[in-house]
Amino acid sequence: MTISQTANESALLAHFRQGVAEDLQELAWLQDRELSYALVEELKQVNFPDNLGLRLQSSPSQEALDFMRKAVADLPVPIEKKGLDELAVDFASIYLNNNLHASPYESVWLTDEGLTRQEPMFQVRRWYEKYNLVAQNWRARPDDHLVLQLQFISHLISLDEKLDSLKEASCFLDEHLLRWIKLFASRVASRCETPFYAGLVLLMAQYLDELRDLLAQIVDEPRPSAEEIEQRMKPKVDPTLLNFCTPRFDEPDEPVNL
Repeated sequence: MTISQTANESALLAHFRQGVAEDLQELAWLQDRELSYALVEELKQVNFPDNLGLRLQSSPSQEALDFMRKAVADLPVPIEKKGLDELAVDFASIYLNNNLHASPYESVWLTDEGLTRQEPMFQVRRWYEKYNLVAQNWRARPDDHLVLQLQFISHLISLDEKLDSLKEASCFLDEHLLRWIKLFASRVASRCETPFYAGLVLLMAQYLDELRDLLAQIVDEPRPSAEEIEQRMKPKVDPTLLNFCTPRFDEPDEPVNL
């Protein structure tokens, strides 16, 4: 391999990191708050979702992109208050009051009790702590909320630590979001009232799945099966047998809010 080839590959990897990190922040942002007049106009101006840095390739991804394109195209500018109110009601049903029984919290999906603030939340928190990060207000929005997890993956992807942070992002996706996000997206899409949020969650789920496949190629490590992940995540009696992906900590500096 020549020096120029190495430099070119480094530039491509840096471009990939930046594009994906920004995509994940945008997907998080759109699920972090209600749509406003200004945000609807911005989505139109940037031609969402075609402004995403990662070019999705699979057939399910193309279907999700087409659905999202139409949902955004159908939003009028300026949008009337009635339309904005309908979107706000849908946002609340999905992300705030659990009207759809499709929680944005991982603990609800991965525990038998279906409750928030269970062991998955603490597992996610330990990942944040490893990188000196903390949920801004975990009592109002626990650590395992999908918005915080998207922001965390964005943070990992953007770190310039050769391939190590990409391996960590792969591991976190396997152990957390990818275990439940398609179930969440499917339920929201079938129960919500607006095409916009149906399209958004379906696109997010496909984006994460395709991103994981790309990461497997980049780090040259095969993606584990769902069965292998569930076996890995089973509780272990002996702490010395914890999987290599379990974060290990040094003494943290002052934590930074996600």
